[in-house]
Amino acid sequence: QALLTPEDAVLSDELNHASIIDGIRLCKANKYRYKHMDMQDLEAKLQDAQKHRLRLVATDGAFSMDGDIAPLREICQLAQKYDALVFIDECHATGFLGPSGRGTDELLGVMDKVTIINSTLGKALGGAAGGYTTGPKPLIDLLRQRSRPYLFSNSLPPAVVGCASKALDLLMESNAIAQSMAAKTQRFRSKMTAAGFTISGKDHPICPVMLGDARLAAVMAEDMLNRGIYVIGFSYPVVPKGKARIRVQISAVHSDEDIDRCVEAFTEVGRKHGALP
Repeated sequence: QALLTPEDAVLSDELNHASIIDGIRLCKANKYRYKHMDMQDLEAKLQDAQKHRLRLVATDGAFSMDGDIAPLREICQLAQKYDALVFIDECHATGFLGPSGRGTDELLGVMDKVTIINSTLGKALGGAAGGYTTGPKPLIDLLRQRSRPYLFSNSLPPAVVGCASKALDLLMESNAIAQSMAAKTQRFRSKMTAAGFTISGKDHPICPVMLGDARLAAVMAEDMLNRGIYVIGFSYPVVPKGKARIRVQISAVHSDEDIDRCVEAFTEVGRKHGALP
């Protein structure tokens, strides 16, 4: 809202997070929605949007429900071709994606091509509250003067700032945490696939176990909780009809034994409810 006017256009992935969608609705720019990670459709929309003063491509870096990663290389190439800016939301990437945990732009080698990054302090960087925007200094100066969520909200509690600062220190000192996350994610995904489950996305610690049936997802998640494993069942309207799943999130504090026990529990529960033969 602070950046775009009725003269401008915003091009949004159809599966962007609800917060991005609400932010786009609040601004007065012309709105284009392209098919999920479909670069042909994005290019067609960029061609249509050439009549507008400013074009902004908005996408999640990593999508929270499916665990898939935006094709940022291709998005940045199209943005350069059609003179557009690139905005990515890194809430589900900051701290663990990329060799040193800097996010999807580091993972895909486009750190110098993304214009604006929004992310959170409330997930990998502490799990409490708060967030931030990075970008060109003139943009940040503009947001400090005109961004309503920034101007009309309280400062972060000192404990949250201290926690996030320490998390950043740990990530900057060593890439061990980011590398361990990648290894643990691969362990869980490969073992679950070998057990017969379908895991959406690729190489992301958000691991959606695709089940299709809403009731099945709910009863399996409840049975997993009874076994001491906290996972969440998602179904319509949070995800499309027929795409019900249990979302598993791998953490740096999980041990290999934790992951193996989770897979064993999923296998037992899946067989009990007919999700596995």
